[in-house]
Amino acid sequence: MIQYEPYLLKGIDLTVKINKEIEYQNEFIEKVRKLNEGKKLTYSIITMGCQLNENDSEKICGMIEKMGYSRVDESKNADLAVMNTCCVRENAEDRLFGKLGELKKVKEEKGTIIAIGGCMMQEKHIQDKLKKSYPYFDIIFGTHTLHKFPEDLYNALKDKKRIEDVIDIDGEIYEGIPIKRDDKLKASVTIMYGCNNFCSYCIVPYVRGRERSRKPEDIIEEIEYLAKQGYKEITLLGQNVNSYNGGENYNFANLLHDVNKIEGINRIRFTSPHPKDFTEDVIKAIKECDKVCKTIHLPLQAGSTKVLKAMNRKYTKEQYLELAQRIKKEIPEIVFSTDIIVGFPGETEEDFEDTLDVVRKMNYEQVYMFIYSRRVGTPGDKMENQIPEEIKHERFNRLKALVETQTEKNGEKYVGSEQKILVEGTSKNNENMLTGRTETNKVVVFSGDTELIGKVIDVKIVRNAVWYLQGEIEIIHQLSKI
Repeated sequence: MIQYEPYLLKGIDLTVKINKEIEYQNEFIEKVRKLNEGKKLTYSIITMGCQLNENDSEKICGMIEKMGYSRVDESKNADLAVMNTCCVRENAEDRLFGKLGELKKVKEEKGTIIAIGGCMMQEKHIQDKLKKSYPYFDIIFGTHTLHKFPEDLYNALKDKKRIEDVIDIDGEIYEGIPIKRDDKLKASVTIMYGCNNFCSYCIVPYVRGRERSRKPEDIIEEIEYLAKQGYKEITLLGQNVNSYNGGENYNFANLLHDVNKIEGINRIRFTSPHPKDFTEDVIKAIKECDKVCKTIHLPLQAGSTKVLKAMNRKYTKEQYLELAQRIKKEIPEIVFSTDIIVGFPGETEEDFEDTLDVVRKMNYEQVYMFIYSRRVGTPGDKMENQIPEEIKHERFNRLKALVETQTEKNGEKYVGSEQKILVEGTSKNNENMLTGRTETNKVVVFSGDTELIGKVIDVKIVRNAVWYLQGEIEIIHQLSKI
């Protein structure tokens, strides 16, 4: 089952302005649907970047399908080609411009409407490059005008003119936008938008604006709806998720407790938190809420206090390790994952050794590693002491080797244990096998009946394959649980 209806239910106190705007956009959804009636039009979408971008794309797809389009995988076969961009790393720019180059001929032959949205569209130098080198696009829309896509598409179709719909001010939070989720078991729910941290390497506060939190009742309403639709796992999303502020002394810890009470939801995850906002009540909530997975993504970025200060991360190496120790003391079974940037301006060999030291001490379950990428408009881009590319790559490879060694050893601790697995479906590599994840987010592959999909079952881990675990189940025992 694929859900793409608005989850908004009656009784939610929305502002008149937002309510009228959504009604206004629904009128354009209907106008475009009538224009497309009987035409069997198709669309494609490419999503770049983080889970927040993926959640935005689900909303874009929800609106587009309401307007009468059906989805295809290849842009060359689409009547409407959408790209939802990310500006965190340079390779996203390369991917966008490469795809636009491919679409030029497709547009000439098929008349495909090209729409580009997301974070990158909030950057003026990108807008200027598009107008100069790729003037055949039809629509650009920013992070604060996503909800207006139906209006933008209608005007592009009707007037045959290029639409540029980007605003620099922080946008409102719009509830009730149609959303299409392809996954029927796991769903991401954005709880807040924007960021106030201004890390010196990051462009996000400039393109997504300052922190704005959704109302607790709106979040709970959405998750309750998802639970009724059969969803089992929820991931709470925010650029700095644990700085959530629901008003009237209602914080992230309160939200975790309330989501934990929702019947039908088996697992709760969240990303991405900031170490500076890991307050005692949040740690306590993770400990006390049985549905909250005992795995924490705790971004490090760098292990050197000097580099962390240059990054404007607001904690030291020692404070980070002390926080992790406090969490571990309260929740002994907890495991950690992290983000690390290699080669930030001014990083010395000694600084990099500090990063390796933290990785050894933390023994992360998973590490997302990135080579520092300069972003126009950030303080980091203006720093003079940029690290040569060959040194960045050499350090990255050393970090990668350490992480891979730890990953292999960490996998061994699961062998012989019994893990609770949310069965997600058949394996992508072997349709005769089932796949799911442990509470610590480890992929497990095992034999079993497809009737188990959507269930949380006990699986015995029999082999560590480094990047996944192999398991076995007692079929009679498990089927008796259904």
